[in-house]
Amino acid sequence: MSHSSPHSVRRRAAAVGAIAALAAGLAIPLAAAPAGAAEGGLAGSELFLNPWSTTLEAAQSLKGQARADAQLLGSIPSADWFTEGTPAEVQVAVDDVVSAAAAKGQMPVLVAYNLPFRDCAQYSAGGALDTAAYQAWIDGFAAGIGDRAATVILEPDGLGIIPHYTTLDGVTEWCQPAEVPAETASAERYTQLNYAVDALGALASTSVYLDGTGSSWLNVGEISDRLLRGGVERADGFFLNASNYQFTTNSTFFGTWVSSCIAYVTQVNPGDYGSCGNQYWNGGPATDWNGTAMSPYGEWGPGNPDLTLNTDGVDSRYESILGGVEPTTRFVVDTSRNGLGPWDYPEGVYPEHEDWCNPPDRGLGLRPTTETGAALVDAYLWIKVPGESDGKCFRGTGGPLDPERGMEDPAAGQWFAEQARELIALANPPLAPLDCQVKVVGTKIGKGFLAALTVRNNGAATLAPWTLTWTFDGTQKVVKVVGGSFAQDGATVTVEGARALRPGKTAALAVTGVGAAVEPWQFHLNGRACTS
Repeated sequence: MSHSSPHSVRRRAAAVGAIAALAAGLAIPLAAAPAGAAEGGLAGSELFLNPWSTTLEAAQSLKGQARADAQLLGSIPSADWFTEGTPAEVQVAVDDVVSAAAAKGQMPVLVAYNLPFRDCAQYSAGGALDTAAYQAWIDGFAAGIGDRAATVILEPDGLGIIPHYTTLDGVTEWCQPAEVPAETASAERYTQLNYAVDALGALASTSVYLDGTGSSWLNVGEISDRLLRGGVERADGFFLNASNYQFTTNSTFFGTWVSSCIAYVTQVNPGDYGSCGNQYWNGGPATDWNGTAMSPYGEWGPGNPDLTLNTDGVDSRYESILGGVEPTTRFVVDTSRNGLGPWDYPEGVYPEHEDWCNPPDRGLGLRPTTETGAALVDAYLWIKVPGESDGKCFRGTGGPLDPERGMEDPAAGQWFAEQARELIALANPPLAPLDCQVKVVGTKIGKGFLAALTVRNNGAATLAPWTLTWTFDGTQKVVKVVGGSFAQDGATVTVEGARALRPGKTAALAVTGVGAAVEPWQFHLNGRACTS
C-alpha cells in the first residue's frame, strides 16, 4: 500500500496588481478534552486552517469549477506535510506553519514523512539517506515547533511497510530492497521512529501519533506489536486510515481493538499477541466461536446479522481476556476520503486493482474535528489532502493511462481536479458550495497598493452586519478602507461593511495599504470562506 506525499506548505505567490489577502483560520467549535487526553493536546483543540495550503496554492492555476472546488476544499483544515529538505530547511518550514497557527491560538496538524526508504521506493519514494540524517531532520522539525502547540502525524507507512520485516507469524514481507541490509533494516526503522517519538514527545505542547495502518491492512496483534516496538507507550497514540478509504466506523472498532490488545499484552499477559481478536477472524464467546473474515465493504457493528460485519465476537473476546483492565491508548482517524468507504472493485478486470490508488467514485468523509463522541478517538482529521493524487495508477497494466479512469493520473501529491470533483459531489455528509465571492482588482503604488474589492453574497440570508477577513502574507498594513471600517491584528485584517448585504447583491470596498502586493487566495465573509 502506498500513500501520497504532498510537498512543502505555505508557498507564496507574488502578483503585481493585487492586494495581499489570504484566508483567516476557520474556527470549529469543540467540546472540552475527553478524559485521559493530555492537557493542551489535540483533543479539545481548535484545528488550524493554513491560509497558504497546497490546496489553495493549487487553486491559483485553475479556473471555473476546478478552481471553486479547490477553494472549497481549501476552506477546511487539512494536515500540512513535510517530506524533504535539510534540517535547517524543515525547521524554517515547520516554524512558518506553527507560528501562523500559534498567532490564532489553533492546533496545526503536521505530517512528518521522511523516513529512509519510505514507501519501499514506490509511488512516494524518497526520504532521508540514513538513520543519522533522519535524526538530524527530526531535530530540525522539533526545533521548528519549539514550545508551541502542534500535533505530529509521524510517518505514514512507517510501521506498515518496513524493509526486510518478518511478522509475528514468521512471514518475511514483500518489501525486500537490495540497497538495505536485510539483517539490520527493521531494527533501524525502530531506532528511527523511537528517536522521533522521544525528540518530539519531549516538547512542551506536542502530541505525537504513530502509524497504526488500518482496518483492511495488518491484523490487530501484528500492528499492536509494531506500535509497541515503535514507542507508542511514550507517544500520544496512533493514527489510522491515512490516505485510505476505509469506513470511519470500521476504523473506530479496529482502533479500539488495537488499544485493547496493547492493554492485554502489556498488563494482563505480556507478549500474547495471538490471543488478540482481530478483523480477519471474528469469532468469540458472543458468537459461540463462529467466525469469519470481516468485510471492508460494509459498516461493522454489534448484532449485525451478516457475520462478516458483526463485531460481537471480537468485542466479547476482549471483554473476556481483559477483565477489569481498560484500554487507554488513543488514536485518530483520517476521514478525508472515506465517506463512501472503499472501492468494491470488479473481480478479474485488472492484474492489480490498486484499490488504494485514486479509486473511482469516492466521497469526502466526516469533517475534521476533535469532538468525536468516541471514547478513544481524539480526532477525525484530514491527514491526506483531498484532491491530491495518490500516484500514477496503472492497476497492473503497462500504463501510462489509469485503465479505470481512461486517463493519466497526476503524480503522487499533485492536484487531481477530476478526483476533487468526485470527492465533493459524493461527499458523505454532503458539502455545500461556498456562498460568497470576492473579486479583486489591484494596483501597486510605490511601496504600497490600492485594491478594489467586490463582495457578493450568494447565500439566502441578508448579512447585517457583515465582516470580511483575510490574513496578510507579511508585514503589510492597511491604512484606509472606503466602504467600511477596519481593524488589523498582526497579519489579520477585519473590515466591517457600512450597509447590509442582501442575497444576490454586492458591496464595494477600496483598500489602501503599504507593503508588498500579493495575489489573494481566499477571504472569509462572516467567518465563511469565499471563492475569489
